[in-house]
Amino acid sequence: MTSTQTTKATQITPGGGIESLVWGNRPLPDPAAHEVRIRVHAVSLNYRDLVIASGHYPLTHSRPLLPVSDGAGTVDAVGSAVTRVRVGDRVTANFVRDWISGTFGPAQQASSLGGEVDGMLADYVVLPEHALVPIPEALSFSEAAAMPCAGVTAWNALIFHGRVQAGHTVVVQGTGGVSLFALQIAKHSGARVIATTGDDAKAAKLQALGADLVINYRTTPDWGSVVRQHANGDGADHIVEVGGAGTLEQSLRAVRLGGEISVIGFLAGAAANLNLVPVILNHVRLNGIFVGSRQMFEEFLRTPIRPVIDRTFPFGEALDAYRYLRSGKHLGKVVLEN
Repeated sequence: MTSTQTTKATQITPGGGIESLVWGNRPLPDPAAHEVRIRVHAVSLNYRDLVIASGHYPLTHSRPLLPVSDGAGTVDAVGSAVTRVRVGDRVTANFVRDWISGTFGPAQQASSLGGEVDGMLADYVVLPEHALVPIPEALSFSEAAAMPCAGVTAWNALIFHGRVQAGHTVVVQGTGGVSLFALQIAKHSGARVIATTGDDAKAAKLQALGADLVINYRTTPDWGSVVRQHANGDGADHIVEVGGAGTLEQSLRAVRLGGEISVIGFLAGAAANLNLVPVILNHVRLNGIFVGSRQMFEEFLRTPIRPVIDRTFPFGEALDAYRYLRSGKHLGKVVLEN
């Protein structure tokens, strides 16, 4: 149901590019019995949002949709059967709307915000109560909005699947949201972190965040061998692979016998001739990570980890925020505040 009132929202047409973003009016949505209406105060962008805009994201419909998976706000209205939250509660939403816990399957895959279903870039959104997660008091709306995609992805990779612990060596790539969360999660777990970047200025910031070693992949293209040397000659226990096919060869050089590579993104390309021999001979585990469940998100929010926010924009400047993200100048999360 919708009311006769109107509110502001952004729509994007997948394949139309970021210039297809339109900020305009839509009817104020009313929650059904098990739904909640949220007054959105902040959202954050992910690389996925650029891919959806380009039309290259494999799971997106072609119809116009509300973009952006990550957002946080205040409960504004609740349906008649809602029991998990109350009006006035501060909440964020899980990236995979219908993945509460347990096994990930087709039904969960089809419920990812901002791609498969409408996202968060609107003054008001309506979501099922089971998708919502309370925001800890220590986090602002902007910080909470920066956590769902990148933070839960890193948590799933390193904690739920990776079981990273003190004494392990973890490799993170670049300075995007997933990599910075992975760095913080690994250090929080007592692990040693080796980071890669192509920018010396960003290298200094990675060290300030706790990286034990930073390798410039532009000046050291064979960074996988350097990682191995600095990991007792055996290789890293876990690699958070955000580059995809373009960097996986180096990750396979860097990982130890029996180590694990969490394949998360494709920043450096989605296709390549991949030699699987090292995977087999070295008993390497390749795990594809698609964010995570609400349970994982709730576990992650119980840590003291906070996001690195690079820059904030007003809601009405979404196009500028998208352009800034596309420029690659950011270190951490790009946030829009309402």
